Amino acid sequence: MCDTCGCNDNNSGYTILKIQDHDHHNEDHQEHDHNHPHNHDHHHSHPHPGHEHQPEHIHQHPESRGRIIEIEKDALQKNNLMAQRNRGYFDAKNILAVNLVSSPGSGKTTILEKTILSKDLKKKVTVIEGDQQTISDATRIHATGVQVIQINTGNGCHLDALMVHSACKELNPPENSLLMIENVGNLICPAMFDLGESFRVVIVSVTEGEDKPLKYPYMFQTSDVCLINKIDLLPHLDFDLERLKSNAARINHHIEFIDLSAKTGEGFGKWTDWLESKCC
Repeated sequence: MCDTCGCNDNNSGYTILKIQDHDHHNEDHQEHDHNHPHNHDHHHSHPHPGHEHQPEHIHQHPESRGRIIEIEKDALQKNNLMAQRNRGYFDAKNILAVNLVSSPGSGKTTILEKTILSKDLKKKVTVIEGDQQTISDATRIHATGVQVIQINTGNGCHLDALMVHSACKELNPPENSLLMIENVGNLICPAMFDLGESFRVVIVSVTEGEDKPLKYPYMFQTSDVCLINKIDLLPHLDFDLERLKSNAARINHHIEFIDLSAKTGEGFGKWTDWLESKCC
């Protein structure tokens, strides 16, 4: 099991919170909101490339380790089946579902706010927010006037397809709309879990270093677009934008790049144009 990141059998519960107007002033009492506790019999343990196991794992018997691997494979298979159900639901309602992934601090929530408020975006938007704790990001998104559901994953470090399925039951996104899913800030675990999304968009900022794609290859391999944020800071940083793109292209020849600044709005039109081009 993935004890390193907390996604083990004992920490698989999550909570769905429907954001109301009064939640702007009630974040410390979110347990009184519309909670839908998850059945704790559901496990989403999985192997993580690059994670080093704790010393006690070294002493496991081979047959025990084999059983753990089978459980992890089974969890991913169950997730993939649910992801296909989600994808069928989105296709039937003509919903473009975009999974935003990144490490913490890349500017995901600010990009999401700017996207929702963009005058160039013609589609109705609904949002699923994923965080381990708090409703702070969902409260920010709610302030833009759109419908938003918060998923708190507890010790879990990613959203999975069942969480998105449950959230969509509450959110009920309209037909011919855009569903934005802001995943938990993490470049490892969310890469392994298909949510049924139409596209996966990885966000990196110019403050993170050009080697991000090489350190977290599976995330970049499974993403369709790479948003490079905070380009307004380039004059102040020793950062090679083309090297970042070259490193990402080594991992994924088909990934598209959009340079932008959520702060200044530079390049944002290219991002909203891309979204509009995918909405049918």
